[in-house]
Amino acid sequence: MSETIFTYAAPALKFGSGSSAEVGHDLAGFGARRVILVTDPGLAATGHPQRIAEQVRASGIEVVVFDQAHVEPTDESLQLAIDFARDAGPFDAVVAVGGGSSIDTAKAVNLLTTNPGELMDYINAPVGKALAPVNRLLPLVAVPTTTGSGSESTTICVLDVLSLHVKTGISHPALRPTLAVVDPQLTLGQPSMVTAASGMDILCHALESYTAKWYADFDAKRPEQRVPYCGANPIADLWSERAMGLLAGSFRAAVADGTDQLAREQMAMAATFAGLGFGNAGVHIPHANAYPIAGRVRDYRPAGYPQDEAMVPHGMAVSLTAPEAFRFTYEAAPERHLAAARLLDPAATGTGPDVLPDVISTLMRDIGLPSGLAEVGYGDGDVDDLVGGALQQQRLLATAPREATPDDLAAVFRGSMEHW
Repeated sequence: MSETIFTYAAPALKFGSGSSAEVGHDLAGFGARRVILVTDPGLAATGHPQRIAEQVRASGIEVVVFDQAHVEPTDESLQLAIDFARDAGPFDAVVAVGGGSSIDTAKAVNLLTTNPGELMDYINAPVGKALAPVNRLLPLVAVPTTTGSGSESTTICVLDVLSLHVKTGISHPALRPTLAVVDPQLTLGQPSMVTAASGMDILCHALESYTAKWYADFDAKRPEQRVPYCGANPIADLWSERAMGLLAGSFRAAVADGTDQLAREQMAMAATFAGLGFGNAGVHIPHANAYPIAGRVRDYRPAGYPQDEAMVPHGMAVSLTAPEAFRFTYEAAPERHLAAARLLDPAATGTGPDVLPDVISTLMRDIGLPSGLAEVGYGDGDVDDLVGGALQQQRLLATAPREATPDDLAAVFRGSMEHW
């Protein structure tokens, strides 16, 4: 039998300039008296987390700050945060202030301070045991400061397992934040490369969920088998289409001028909308490929990010194989790929598998992203290893509209060494 049911869920949402000043009121509404605020050192230096903490304290709530979240979390960095929270607890709620890295760290803290076991018990199989939480998590208020990850809307916590050189995650509906507070003012002045990489994460969230396997094309599931990623569906489509339309009008402007308030607001809205879409429909090949690209990085250090260690930021890693991935998936749903191309670039014309890849690669070049995998340090000799890493992401590959064999993935990686 084919599936006849799709599911949809989302956090409560507060959006708009100045909304982050109301977090204390929101926490009081949850009955919180003592909370942990999770952020990262770079953001702490801006003063935003301290300002929010003081406003929460003014509501009569005690705040403990953890400001050592790692950009692109690892199992070690998450364990550091979990240990801190276990020692400093108990808490009534969790607040995350930062990009996807801080929000994902807060999700792990929330999970492991309310449930038994260790991190690897909850990490997705085959890397971890993929256990489900047995206890209710605390209210989590997510305050994003970058426009991209959509983590404020989703059920996913992404991390690198350092010993295995693999990027993976924890996925469960209980991880979804209770409330997303999206204040575009917090993103003003963001470095242009951070805006570019994070924005490509928005774009790929929207594109991948829009082109994902249609929910009714899956085999029917029993209630206990349902997962957050249920495939493209009519509700997720609405969010993804709107996100792409917003990107068309704001992405290049936001990268060119970090103080463009209208562009920043539209990017923040696009990130939120894309998160509401892919958080239910799912993502597929570009995200599966991104995990080994980020996890096996050698010495690439992008501008605008901490320079003390090599990294390929998540949104950049996702984008690097996106043109070739969508060239591969075109035949599964040509009309969707062409519609997406014209949402992102209303001037796009023609038909065929090259239309959407051309729109994506032109945008990548315009906003200053690397020209392909070669520019971040990979070569043909790395392809087999990258394919092996991507194949570990079966949860994501299952959502692809077209089955990708190891040879198919190898062709995508090889075709992504240089886009222009």
